[in-house]
Amino acid sequence: MTLHPSFRHITIALVCTGLCQLAAAHGTGHGDHSDHSGGIQSAAATKVKAPFDIVHTRITTEGNIATFHIAVSGKAGASKPGKTGKLAGSKVFSYVWPTTMDPSVVGFEAKSGILAFAVTSHPDFNDTPLFAGSGGDWHSHWVVLQPDDACGKGALKVVDIPEGAKPKLPKTWPGLPLLIDSPGWNPVFKGNTLEVKVPFDDIGVVKNAAFDGVAAGLRVNASVHSPLLCVADVFKVASGNLSLPGKVDQ
Repeated sequence: MTLHPSFRHITIALVCTGLCQLAAAHGTGHGDHSDHSGGIQSAAATKVKAPFDIVHTRITTEGNIATFHIAVSGKAGASKPGKTGKLAGSKVFSYVWPTTMDPSVVGFEAKSGILAFAVTSHPDFNDTPLFAGSGGDWHSHWVVLQPDDACGKGALKVVDIPEGAKPKLPKTWPGLPLLIDSPGWNPVFKGNTLEVKVPFDDIGVVKNAAFDGVAAGLRVNASVHSPLLCVADVFKVASGNLSLPGKVDQ
């Protein structure tokens, strides 16, 4: 399969550092926690911490609701970053579904990068000001990603908003200078699984999308400026090569 152009550099980096695990997409799934059929099946990896060792990734739809599903070899959500007491250099742990959907689907500028759904924890800052809870609690985001060598050769970042720029943003944008949305959809952890139900005005755009699964650590820049939020550590890639082989409802 031909890689999405924006993933080529980071794919090379992943292969070189031995982080890749080959996986296959097959079967059908129905979107409950105990069902691990369909989607992308991934071999367990002993070198990856069990809470981030992705073994199954899937997106299914029912009506206008899409269910984002990840299963790991250990207890999902059991590991969170430690609190440092400051924003600069702080860490973010995340479960991420990179997709082929255009960012305009959820309210960002069209063709502004790679649209990904993410569930994150980061105790040093709160980016869900419209909803109850803290940044340390697991919560959901839409993010737009682009490669930026300032984060490390071939690494990805959450796209920065330059000072004075006024890009199109979702209504639940949290006010950070990033292409990030805090829609408030609650992640549900149960045993080794994580699921989030997300409503869409047009579920057709989801049905036509491809996806992958990633467990990763992000880092706030030590100087707190562009790039503000970098993907610093990739723990596991469901497909092994970020080829986005997953097909919705398959």
